[in-house]
Order: sequence, then C-alpha cells, then structure tokens
Amino acid sequence: MKHKLIVITISLLSLQPLFAQESRTLTLKEAIDLSIANSKQLKLNEAKILEASANIKEAEEKRLPDAGISGSYLYLPVQPNINLKSDSAGGGGLKVSQAFYGIASVSVPLYNGGKLKYGIESAKYLQQALKLDADNDREAVIINTINACINLFKAREAIALVKENLEQSQQRVKDFSSLEKNGLLARNDLLKAELQSSNIELTLLDAQSNYKLACVNMNLMTGLPEQTEIIPDRNGLALPESVKTLDEYEQDALQNRNDIAAAAIRKKSAELNIKTIKTDYYPSISLTGGYVAADIPKFVTITNAVNIGVGVKYNLSSLWKTKTKLQGAEARVKQVQASQDMLNDNIRLQINQAYQGYFVSRKKIEVLEKAVEQATENYRITKNKYDNSLATTTELLDADVALLQSKLSVTNAKADSFLAYNKLLYAAGILKN
Repeated sequence: MKHKLIVITISLLSLQPLFAQESRTLTLKEAIDLSIANSKQLKLNEAKILEASANIKEAEEKRLPDAGISGSYLYLPVQPNINLKSDSAGGGGLKVSQAFYGIASVSVPLYNGGKLKYGIESAKYLQQALKLDADNDREAVIINTINACINLFKAREAIALVKENLEQSQQRVKDFSSLEKNGLLARNDLLKAELQSSNIELTLLDAQSNYKLACVNMNLMTGLPEQTEIIPDRNGLALPESVKTLDEYEQDALQNRNDIAAAAIRKKSAELNIKTIKTDYYPSISLTGGYVAADIPKFVTITNAVNIGVGVKYNLSSLWKTKTKLQGAEARVKQVQASQDMLNDNIRLQINQAYQGYFVSRKKIEVLEKAVEQATENYRITKNKYDNSLATTTELLDADVALLQSKLSVTNAKADSFLAYNKLLYAAGILKN
C-alpha cells in the first residue's frame, strides 16, 4: 500500500503542469496551416526562390549595354623621349612631365552564339525546379503534421482509456479490501489486485508523458507556446468510404508529383548546358562606342574624339577545349536521366507500399474490433465465473488487462489507418488536394 501511495502522489504531481498550462483545441486543418506558416524549411525555400528570381534578372541584364568611364592623371618623373615625325612639330625642346586622359566606352552585345539566351533560360529552369522543390517540401510538412496529430490523438486516447481502467481497478481494490477484512478473500488475491492497480498507474504515467511530449512536438511545429496543451479534434480523422485503384494512384503520381516535375526540369537544364557550351565555338560580336579626351600640357590636347565600331572576339582555345566540356555535359544528361528513371521506380514502389499498407490497416481494424468483442465477452464470462467462485483472481485480472489492451489496439489501429491513407495520397502527389 505504501508503494501504491507513492505512485499516486507521483501521478498527481505529473498532472499539475497540465492543469497549470493553457489548453487549446486544434483541428487538423489548423495544425497544417500553422505548420506551413511556421516551417523554417519553407522559409528557407522562399529565400532560395527569391535568389533564383534575382539570378534571372541578372541574366537578362547581360543583354543591356556595358558602359564605363575611366580617367587618370600621370606624373612623369623622368623626361620621356619624344620624337615627332612631322617637320613642323618642332619637338626638339619639348619637355613633358604630366598627362591627363579620360575615356568613356559603351559596348552592346550583338551576337555570342546564343549564350545570353541560354543563360536566361537556365536561370528560369533553376527557379522552376526550386519552386517544385518548395512544393514538395510543403507536402512533406503536411504529412509530418498529420503524423504529429495522429501521435497526439493516440496519446490522449490512451490516457482516457487507462484512466477508465484505473477507476475500475481502484474500485476492485476497495471491494477486495472489504472482502479481505471480512475473511472472505485471501490476502494474496488482494495484493494481486493492488499490484495490478499500481501497474495501471504506471501505465498512466507513461501515457501522460507521451502526451506531453506529443504536445511539445506539435507546438514546435505550429509555432504555439511550447507548454500549450493541445486537444486534438477527432472530427478531422475520418476514413474515406472508398479509394482509387492502384493504377489510378500511379497515374496521379506521374502527373502530380513535384519531384518528378523537378527532375524533368533539371534534365532540360542539363540539356541546355550542352547548347551553352557549344556557343564557345562561335565568336562574340559587339557594337562599341566611346569618347576619349586627353591633355598633355605644352604638347597636345585632344577633345571630342568620338568613336564607334564593331568588336569581334574569338577564343581559339575553344577549338580543342570545348569537346571535353561537351563530353562532361552529355555525361551529366545521362546521369540526370538515370536518376529520373530511378525516381520513377522508387515512386511506384512507394505507392505500392502505401496502397498495401492502407488496406492492411483497414483489415487490422476489422480484426481488432472483433478482438474487443471477444475480450469484452471473455471478461464478462470470467467475472461471472469469479463471482461464482469458478475462476481465480489471476484469471479475472488477466481478462481485465486483455480487454484494456484490445481497446487501446483498436483505437491506435484506426488512427494509424488514417495516417496510412494520407501517406498514400502523399505518395501519389495529391495530398495537397
């Protein structure tokens, strides 16, 4: 009995924080919305997409003219040798010690083999892939939130069932104590009942601890205060009346999975890289213009020297270096294609696993519901036998434990089945719907 009092005291102390903290009912939709709004991964993805948008703008701005202004003042500490070829220049006694000049230049790209165009397209592909990655992460946040809600629901339901069983057990202990005092029950049978009651209290402590941790996990995901007690709304955990066929879910995946779409975009980007490298075989042509002004005191002054022309640049080394670059780019395309094929196979496997997992979970519910009926009937018969001295105390207590375990199992199975269905939607890429 002393041990029992200690356990009860611990149980009450563990409940104290729950009563002191704020409680809140949370629907599944509210939990998902809050998780999406507070996801650090999704915020990181937003920053990456903003960076990709800036990269597109930067690539587009390469089409704009390049303009520059430069100027210098030069001091000549050593007298330079100046030899003017013109007879009228009279440069024999010319002394130069300083010079000024300024240059303004403008260059407009006219042709570079398509490198600018491909650069813009590549930046856009990267942005599209990042957006698809963000959508994929968003669905991951949703399924993780559903999983957390299921754990929260199971933990709270376990507390309710164990408390109900504990009340029955404590009442049994009281009844047995009266019988033992009147000499109608062996001391050993009373101790068995008290031991079972203590074990149930320990089970309750574990259930309460699991519930508290599930609340903390949910609060961290949703951005709620860490010690908020979350009361899950069970209305959002209904199972569907019917599901699609396996082939239909596979088709949904091919059309809706963001990672499949992102892989296709990255393949296009890899193929575009081949075109970009091939532009090295072509020269770049630019329209150039400029203005030059210079002043060498006592020698020459230049103003209004406006120039316009066409500049051509060709890198001769591209003739023997570009081939190797192309081989590397073509190999990367093959790698992306292989990764894409592996992804398709993995997704088909995921859908098959999720599909089978869901139907197994539904079958488990049917089996466990029958088990509850059987455990209930078994307890009723055993209790009736015990009341008529045809069954032992141990048999009665075992029947009680079996009934509690069957109730917990069917509750968990229903919650797991809801999670299994959502995992099937996630595998098919339609969870967001």
